[in-house]
Amino acid sequence: MLCRKIPNWIYTKKYRFKPSVTHEIVLAGLSCHTIFMATPDRKWTLRTCCSVHALHDGMVDMLYALLPLLREALGLSYTETALIRSVHQFADAAFQIPIAIAAEKAGERNLLILGTLIVGGAFLALGFADGYSAILAFVFVAGFGAAFCHPLSSSIVSQAFSGAPLRTALGIYNAAGDVGKFIFLGSTILATASLGYSWQVPVLGFGVAAIIIAMAALILLNYANAGGPPGASDKSEQAENAGDWGIKHRKGFYALSVIAVLDNATRVGFLIFVSFLMIEKGVATEWAASAVVVTVFGGMCGKYAVGLIAARIGVARSILLTEIATAVLIVIVVAVPSLFAFLLLPFVGVFLNGTSSAIYGTVPELIEGKKHSRAYGLIYTTVSGAGLVAPLIYGQLADFSGVVTTMIVMAAGVLLTIPLCGILARSLRDATGPAIRTN
Repeated sequence: MLCRKIPNWIYTKKYRFKPSVTHEIVLAGLSCHTIFMATPDRKWTLRTCCSVHALHDGMVDMLYALLPLLREALGLSYTETALIRSVHQFADAAFQIPIAIAAEKAGERNLLILGTLIVGGAFLALGFADGYSAILAFVFVAGFGAAFCHPLSSSIVSQAFSGAPLRTALGIYNAAGDVGKFIFLGSTILATASLGYSWQVPVLGFGVAAIIIAMAALILLNYANAGGPPGASDKSEQAENAGDWGIKHRKGFYALSVIAVLDNATRVGFLIFVSFLMIEKGVATEWAASAVVVTVFGGMCGKYAVGLIAARIGVARSILLTEIATAVLIVIVVAVPSLFAFLLLPFVGVFLNGTSSAIYGTVPELIEGKKHSRAYGLIYTTVSGAGLVAPLIYGQLADFSGVVTTMIVMAAGVLLTIPLCGILARSLRDATGPAIRTN
């Protein structure tokens, strides 16, 4: 029956096949079907990691909604406002690799729960902060807790699935993060702009939610037997390969990492300053942060859309397409009035956030062995480094030359990914073989 659904098998003399469009669609459907038909343990593993990812990403990105309020309440400059985001990113970047390495001995599950509890506690303390220095301190602690999430939960999902279902599972996992961003950002704006609560109320509420979800995740991951400490044979293998990062194609991994850095620098910069751009266009401060929510909503859809595009035209071409579209749309948003800009923001989000679906879904193809947490820790650290530096650079640029100029520089910066896409395409061909679409 399967062969009847794939009518255009084209064999070469070396018995390799080039799949038709029908074949690609069927394989994509089979991947999704495999996810839905997975064992209960795998299903609960994916659901739990998606929930934790939604929580962490939501609590990180709700800071974007707080920045305009904090700037107005404390009388901060753009640089001081951006420093709040950079402090979080610094802690996130500084601890991801040590945590990922520690997880190889302690297991991802216990450290993931610990990090989630730390984030919850930091937000509870942040809700009672009474000054700029205290805010920076508690945001730093929250960033430290956030460093536990991405490499560890990504590693747990990567170990639960393999082959084509792995890319589908990682796509679902990445999309869950954007769902969390949309919910947490929307809740923050609803509480502060519509209901008139102070910014401390959603912060305290999310702190409580983080502690509850951490306890639930501990129970569910234990039930699924996922992310536990390694067995004796695994420990022996880790001791033999302690200095190995598990990267089987360094050139491709480095190219992917630089693309991720440039992409994240643009994403972080845009989400910080789009609210201030709307304020300059005449939007009230309380509602300017809704520009972030609208953008994130588009990004939530983009995670799915870019995954489909990548399956159809290849990873490198999909990244090339999304980065060019991002640059063009940012320039248009800057140029048009506020109403038209708001209408365009979901489309900006599709490409701005959607690119990461292609980027992080490609990581397992460039690593080998049981080094998933370490390799993910490495690439997430480089990405977090961009999130640390970019707000400071863009903040100083905005103070010096204005928000509009800063946005144009962001659009130009993301185009630096174009030459790297060719390097990535060649590396993926070498790493995965000719039967995989990579360009």
